[in-house]
Amino acid sequence: MTVTLPWILRSLAEAGRWLSTPLSPDDYLGLLHPLWPAGELRGRVERLHPETADAVTLVIRPGRGWRPHRPGQWARIGVDVHGRRHWRTYSLSSPPHRPDGCITITVKADPDGIVSRHLARHTVPGTIVRLAGPDGTFVIPEPPPPRLLFLTAGSGITPVMAMLGGLLSDEIPPDVVLIHSAPTPQDVIFGDRLRRLAARSPYMELHERHTRSVGRLGPADLADLCPDWTGRAVWACGPTGMLDDLAAEWPGPAQNLHVERFTETLRPADGATGGRVRFTTTGRETGADGTTPLLNVGEDAGVLMPSGCRMGVCHSCVAPLRSGLVRDLRTGLVHGEPGDLIQTCVSAAVGPVELEL
Repeated sequence: MTVTLPWILRSLAEAGRWLSTPLSPDDYLGLLHPLWPAGELRGRVERLHPETADAVTLVIRPGRGWRPHRPGQWARIGVDVHGRRHWRTYSLSSPPHRPDGCITITVKADPDGIVSRHLARHTVPGTIVRLAGPDGTFVIPEPPPPRLLFLTAGSGITPVMAMLGGLLSDEIPPDVVLIHSAPTPQDVIFGDRLRRLAARSPYMELHERHTRSVGRLGPADLADLCPDWTGRAVWACGPTGMLDDLAAEWPGPAQNLHVERFTETLRPADGATGGRVRFTTTGRETGADGTTPLLNVGEDAGVLMPSGCRMGVCHSCVAPLRSGLVRDLRTGLVHGEPGDLIQTCVSAAVGPVELEL
């Protein structure tokens, strides 16, 4: 009998499965090293850095399977809060190839946000989080445009922070202007780092607008701060109002304006009446108006709803439609066929609805 290497490897694998029953070898690897189990990407929080009174940067060491991101992309983060798994989307605020192999997200605690408050207030080094790979198109092309304007407010600076380091370290950096809004100097996330970058780089110009003393930044203010702003490639990230105003007043080529929204503008139709929503798997049933996303309706009814970015981008908040019609809260379109996958975070009930959850 000829014994081959593949046969030996298969035998060892079978022996491992037999000896580890009812656990698999991956289960034991998970006990030895929490970042190793196959089939689920994880990360371990290594350190936390306070940025402002309500924002903190989490330094996360991703497990095997993580692929490097492009500056400006986001990732989904899964955390367990009070026994329930919650997924949220956060911009990656670090460059793709840190020397320590870690990634960072920077979280601003929302008083009404279950996950953001948990991450910012209750996370400690050693905490294991779930990860989904990087995604998003809010990125700088290669090669970058010669003149760029970053227009940010609040936590909208987080994806831009990942971009700046790489841009300014190029052999011939582009001409960069950053205009950032925050209530006060102390509320500027990465404030000290941004000021140091601008002080030592002749290629970066930084303008801070402190809205508590001078009011919100609008398109009319840009000509004074950056006279050639309409001739630059613009990357903007911040509150919906700021981005809507910018898009309405943008006079340059459409392809030169790049916008990243952390929330989606929902537009419920006038007179929307909603209906009863039944979750067929759990048997739960509740009333819903025509303005509340089905994701919120289900969570309020105690249904474990799949979720991700909660704004219709990542397509994680989906559920099969058994019957009924729904309205897309972004466009007002009414639709629904049995078997359709409904984005519950941006859909509301139009009459009675059944979802397979």
